[in-house]
Amino acid sequence: MELKNAVVFITGANRGLGLTFAREALARGARKVYAAARDPSTITLEGVVPVKLDVTRAEDVAAAAELAKDVTLIINNAGIADFGGFLAPGSVESARRHLDVNLFGPLLVAQAFASVLAANGGGAILNVLSIASWVNSPVLGVYGMSKSAAWALTNGLRQELREQNTQVLGLHMGFVDTDLTKGIDAPKSTPQAIVTQAFDALEAGEREVLADERTRQVKQGLSASPSVYL
Repeated sequence: MELKNAVVFITGANRGLGLTFAREALARGARKVYAAARDPSTITLEGVVPVKLDVTRAEDVAAAAELAKDVTLIINNAGIADFGGFLAPGSVESARRHLDVNLFGPLLVAQAFASVLAANGGGAILNVLSIASWVNSPVLGVYGMSKSAAWALTNGLRQELREQNTQVLGLHMGFVDTDLTKGIDAPKSTPQAIVTQAFDALEAGEREVLADERTRQVKQGLSASPSVYL
């Protein structure tokens, strides 16, 4: 998958990582960038096509797919992250919200755009995942659950879309310096560093990218004894 002359559709593109994806796609020569957000008036980057999209609303997703029939790359970036573990008050409701956005959102987008990608030669899907796909704690318990599920979705989509020549890339990383992590006191990567690695991996034909050292250590630790998630 090459960014030059690509037509890119990015969810959650009004700020943070999504905005950086949009800016970098243009810098790498994308022919068109659809920047999607629940409120398209918050899309301020010049050179993109604003799109109204709430990924939890099937009608929004269907309308976006009808609008953007020339897309060759989907970036499922929209997501939420709230604090709290499974035994905290309100955890069931929180878990449902996280799954609705972080799991069912990318699933709805993939279902709506799979035939679009096929018609345009296969293209690619890039799913923004997390180090929390593999390790969990009470701090971000329900968020980690949703990202584990999104990792499984990513791996399953890779198999289902192989025949139509669609590359599926999972992006894993730790904390990134965006509005989403303002309340977290921990080392953070810059959005630009994450996006650069993600696009480099996409253009190299990779299926997974581990975008920081901590994430690489955790991935190696999955097969350690005891495993890092225990």
